[in-house]
Amino acid sequence: MKKLILALSVAAVIAGCKTSPTGRTQVTLYSDAQMSQLGGASFEQMKKEQKVNTDSRTNAYVQCVADAVIQVLPAKYAQQKWEVVVFEEDSANAFALPGGHIGVHTGLLKVAQNQDQLATVIGHEVGHVIAEHSNERASQSQMLQTGMQIGAVAMDMGEIGYRNEIMAALGLGAQYGVILPFSRTHESEADEVGLELMAKAGFEPQQSVALWQNMAKSGGATPPEFLSTHPAPTSRINDLQKRMQAANALYQQARSQGKRPQCR
Repeated sequence: MKKLILALSVAAVIAGCKTSPTGRTQVTLYSDAQMSQLGGASFEQMKKEQKVNTDSRTNAYVQCVADAVIQVLPAKYAQQKWEVVVFEEDSANAFALPGGHIGVHTGLLKVAQNQDQLATVIGHEVGHVIAEHSNERASQSQMLQTGMQIGAVAMDMGEIGYRNEIMAALGLGAQYGVILPFSRTHESEADEVGLELMAKAGFEPQQSVALWQNMAKSGGATPPEFLSTHPAPTSRINDLQKRMQAANALYQQARSQGKRPQCR
């Protein structure tokens, strides 16, 4: 029985292996259609539960920045119809969901002080989508759940003592050893992809650093980085600075091609 479960698990992992935009190996067990359906359902639910901003000027500004970023996405995503919604929410946040959905909180517009800084966040969030991070996280959760169940069955079969204590330790190890670092990997990857996207769209890459400096100033006390799903602002800024030369080259190329967004 255990051999059969192991064989099925390995087969599922092999079948779902992909490569992220940065060259990292991924396991994605769900189809694009499944993820798009989930993303669309989630977005519709959000629109029902949260107040949608109806100010025409605000919406036109956010749409302008989003459109410029969408135009430089890989063809699979650039050709997709994207829905952009501004939510009346004080938190400085935004998100993008599979299936072509972007949400921006009004609170973000107080921290992202210009079009380039807003493009930093939208590029980052869309980066999560094109890197299939939602699929990867859902797949990871499914595999961890299966692994915990297999571990419980194995302990029951082997009559191992301290079952509850061992299972609790396994859960803690999964949280801090796999899930949280995995989330930080996703965030760092989305930063890298987002920086490239904003630069290709003609937004000034150096403003990405200013955005995270603003975020650091606006945020309160944060947990230690090793206990957080997001890298510390200083880590993000350092990583962005390392990629700035390449991003500036893309930015200059975009400007020479006439990509000069004027979103206000």
